[in-house]
Amino acid sequence: MPAHDTPALPSLPLTTLPGRIGEVLGTSPWLHIDQARIDAFAHATNDLQWIHTDPVQAAAGPFGRTIAHGFLTLSLLSWMGENAFDIPNLRMSLNYGLNKVRFPAPLPVDSRVRGVFRLLACEPIDGGWQVTVEATIEREGSAKPVCVAESVSRRYP
Repeated sequence: MPAHDTPALPSLPLTTLPGRIGEVLGTSPWLHIDQARIDAFAHATNDLQWIHTDPVQAAAGPFGRTIAHGFLTLSLLSWMGENAFDIPNLRMSLNYGLNKVRFPAPLPVDSRVRGVFRLLACEPIDGGWQVTVEATIEREGSAKPVCVAESVSRRYP
């Protein structure tokens, strides 16, 4: 397959979602987390703690190298979701919030991560649907996820 071709995302019409509760809707591609991304997030949020931004000091710390911010990991959910599955024919999608977020394991620099999205709920709202997914961010080679979150969105056809 040529490098510019990407596999089609699973297409999940909104009207089929209520019958898919408990199913995995899709899995994102792997994404490399390098020090440049961690530093850019640190500067954007003014969270310059050494465990994230100082490779020398972090090498002597509890993880042996820098780790990504938990909120950096969480912020990748939007990209991962967009690259894991497609709900076609929507007029608008809104991030409505989070019910629960946990960071069971650290995310060391130069790791690869991906998101796995499982449908928890799909309920009608005025003019659309409220969709709740369990988003699990996995780190390649690790048994523990680096983030598990219940993400709530509103989808409008």
